[in-house]
Amino acid sequence: MAFSIIYSKYPLALTFSEPLYLLWLLLLVPYILWHFLWQHRQEASMTLADTAPLRHAPSTWRTRLLHAPFWLRILTFTLVVLVLSRPQTHNSLHKNETEGIMMALDISTSMMTPDIRPNRMTAAKEVAVQFISARSNDNIGLTLFGGEAFTQCPLTTDHTTLLSMFKHVSCDLQAEGVIQPGTAIGMGLATAVSHLRQSKSKSKVIILLTDGENNTGDISPLTAADMARDSGIRVYTILLGTNGRVSVPMAQLPNGEVYETQMESTADPTTLRQIATATGGTFYKAASRENLRRVYADIDKLEKTKLKVTNYNRRYEAYQPLALAAFISLLLEILLRFGLLRRLP
Repeated sequence: MAFSIIYSKYPLALTFSEPLYLLWLLLLVPYILWHFLWQHRQEASMTLADTAPLRHAPSTWRTRLLHAPFWLRILTFTLVVLVLSRPQTHNSLHKNETEGIMMALDISTSMMTPDIRPNRMTAAKEVAVQFISARSNDNIGLTLFGGEAFTQCPLTTDHTTLLSMFKHVSCDLQAEGVIQPGTAIGMGLATAVSHLRQSKSKSKVIILLTDGENNTGDISPLTAADMARDSGIRVYTILLGTNGRVSVPMAQLPNGEVYETQMESTADPTTLRQIATATGGTFYKAASRENLRRVYADIDKLEKTKLKVTNYNRRYEAYQPLALAAFISLLLEILLRFGLLRRLP
């Protein structure tokens, strides 16, 4: 059984290994009452005809220290009880190995497909935001790719800024011609790898989400996977969307209406599976928002089991200062009671 007193301002904790001895301190209550209420009745006294002259007698240091031996005895008893309770201090060191996670997100126009309501992009962002919010201690960054790839947010523990950037991600860059058309999965993965390989995090992970196949870019997905493997980076790949023919937004008309066309899904699960296998990650397919939540929950569980938490806890006996203080207190009481403050019967 142990009783702890922890001072939040300091990293030091005081623990009593034998706390039941502290109950002896309850004996001080009747002893104090006896001293002030009944002890004086048992002391020798002398009757005087008139005590009025004594009322104006000057106070001396002896009269001021009249109760000092009593309070020293109280202090000695308290310190002895604390020593018997075996006070201990302990220092704790917690070493957490945080993760570096780059999220590589496809922002090609096909991500606006509404087979997952309201569309794939919105569903992907909402579930990813929940994942980031649950991993407050990790360094997380964001890479975006369409026909080109770029780092939207470097690795950071400032998740407020990261989430703000994440919520503003859209497919407008490709729809408005700012970046090239197509889906450069290899470029997106390589960009995330090049940024993550510089991280000092013990565990490095890339979560790559796309709904299509690699159809542009200067680096093939498998070459980028080799780069990730050589850098000790695990890649979890997620294929988002349903199979078969889907409605894909092609352009926005002047009146605000979106022109859509029916197209056959061009997803390439084989390549995504090969990327995951080569890097020690896992391939997932999500055809609904709920599927995607389960995917991120699974990744979250897998990565938490890879984290190492080392706790160091060393205890030190802390009775020595208390025992020394008790000895000094007892010695002072003896010197005062039988020396400087000695009273005649």
